[in-house]
Amino acid sequence: MKSNKLFPRRSITIGTREALYGYSFVFIWIIGFALFTAIPLVQTFLYSLNQVTVSATGIILDSVKWANYSRALFTDPTFVQLLIEYSIETLVSVPIVIIFSMIIALFLNLKFRFKGIFRTIFFLPVVITSGPVIRELTAQGATSVPGITNTAAVGEFLAQLPVYLRNPIEYLLTSFILILWFSGVQILIYLSSLQKIDKSIYEAAAIDGASAWESFWKITLPSLSKTTVINAVYTIITLSHFSENKVIKYIYSQTYAVEGGIGYSSAMSFLFFIVLVVLLLIIYLLLNVRTEKKVK
Repeated sequence: MKSNKLFPRRSITIGTREALYGYSFVFIWIIGFALFTAIPLVQTFLYSLNQVTVSATGIILDSVKWANYSRALFTDPTFVQLLIEYSIETLVSVPIVIIFSMIIALFLNLKFRFKGIFRTIFFLPVVITSGPVIRELTAQGATSVPGITNTAAVGEFLAQLPVYLRNPIEYLLTSFILILWFSGVQILIYLSSLQKIDKSIYEAAAIDGASAWESFWKITLPSLSKTTVINAVYTIITLSHFSENKVIKYIYSQTYAVEGGIGYSSAMSFLFFIVLVVLLLIIYLLLNVRTEKKVK
């Protein structure tokens, strides 16, 4: 039997085959990202530079360059105020969610009966809640501590604050339960990281005389540093695309308003996106710098 010298067979190694499998899955994601994220982003940016008119014959674009952006930043105080409140509310909410999630994860990592039931209870709100459900619960006051803002001491304290601080703190007080409601995913992420910590490290620390508190600060907390960064980023993104987000609701209300329009709403959307990216960078850099200092 003659060998084919022109087209010799080349055996594919296991590593190459696994890499091809991985690239095939990534390629599917790239196609989805291009179709449903990248292309709409580019189209939205083009709309933000134009006055968009929807007619019977199609969409008409009249270039206004950066006029929509300057209008949103310098002549629309409502939008600017909502952006400031959103930033403060997010920066206040993230530590609360992170601390609460870590405490619950530490509790669920202990050995006790019916642990699976408690895991389900803490994660169930993430599964069953949706925009209409949250909207109805918020309208009925089920997402806040009853009457906390009606007390004389709290009311007097809020009255002394400037507007840009008063509204975020009032939001925190009235939506405290709602903020904790979205901690289910973060709890699971923390729990998975806790279960990966080698138990022998705790045993060695106990032999050396370390208390439970010292083990937490010297072993548990440093081991969860990368997980904390992931949870912080996830929390910011979750709070940012929440259906009851005031900035998103305002942008949506301006889309088909007479004084607004698709082009103006697109510009506000991109400004909102820029603020979101800045918040992500701030949180990431703060947590990452602290993590690197602990490692050194």
